[in-house]
Amino acid sequence: MGGINGAQDFFILFGTPSLFPRILPPVFEHSIIQGRSIGPAELAQVREVLAGHPDWSRWRISKLLATLWDWRNGAGQLKDMAARTLLLKLEQRGLIVLPPRRHVPPNRMRPKLAQMQMPGLDVAVSRTPILSPLNALLPLTLCECSLDRKAAAGQRALFNALLRQHHYLSHSSTVGENLQYLISDIQGRPLACVLFGAPAWQCKARDQHIGWDAPTRQRHLGYVANNTRFLILPWVQVPHLASHVLGRIARQLSGDWQRKYGHPVHLLETFVDTSRFRGTCYRAANWTEVGQTTGRTRQNKTMTPQAPPKAVWLYPLRKDFRQALCAS
Repeated sequence: MGGINGAQDFFILFGTPSLFPRILPPVFEHSIIQGRSIGPAELAQVREVLAGHPDWSRWRISKLLATLWDWRNGAGQLKDMAARTLLLKLEQRGLIVLPPRRHVPPNRMRPKLAQMQMPGLDVAVSRTPILSPLNALLPLTLCECSLDRKAAAGQRALFNALLRQHHYLSHSSTVGENLQYLISDIQGRPLACVLFGAPAWQCKARDQHIGWDAPTRQRHLGYVANNTRFLILPWVQVPHLASHVLGRIARQLSGDWQRKYGHPVHLLETFVDTSRFRGTCYRAANWTEVGQTTGRTRQNKTMTPQAPPKAVWLYPLRKDFRQALCAS
């Protein structure tokens, strides 16, 4: 290999010349990485960008790459963070060498955790038991805490704090595409927190129910949202509240997702720990149980289960969800 794509040239640009230069393996077939098809031409372009800008930071390189590919989400926002992740994955596979990190990523959670732990937050939320029938609490207010960041700053802090303090899985931060719903009653008292985020990369029961093979799943995974957290506050004991909340959210979630990210959602999923819950509220809200997870976590690279299997529940947001999620 020679020129700017050559292994030896590339090695010298990013380090002291060596008698044993690193040989970068070629790519002979296209791979789907971070939702993009990467083949020899794309890899050559990445290497050319790196070789042409040896003094640039990783952030600046990923920004340029996303711009060159016009890689944007449905709302038109440049996907430079996705480009950064793609570069890291290429480096992990030994296909490129990135410049050294210039800065250690800051702990984004530190100010959030400090805010959650501020004295007075607990007393600001009354824990007086709410035992009224559902009709006495209507109409409920569903505040999506991330769409209007300025107006919802207080609600977002409260949402994060309540989940962290009262959900059995706790809560640290939200990454990727997500919607955060804080539900209050007619008197403005908080009742529940519901978080939707990115779907599972793979789920055999879900994929079979939809009719997905691996390439089709790669193309359409972004049209599925996962209910990752659902909390009814411990002092709220209102029959039928949970299923009512799920029904309300299902009617507006796709529109909210469209406004925030520029694309709709066609299917909702969730995974219920059956050692703790029976999934009654999902059944009452007309979700469908389609099977169980294998017990492998997102970070698990082996075939050995690392977590208890969970029940897989799905809820379509359109009647022709299978056609929409399997379209070529």
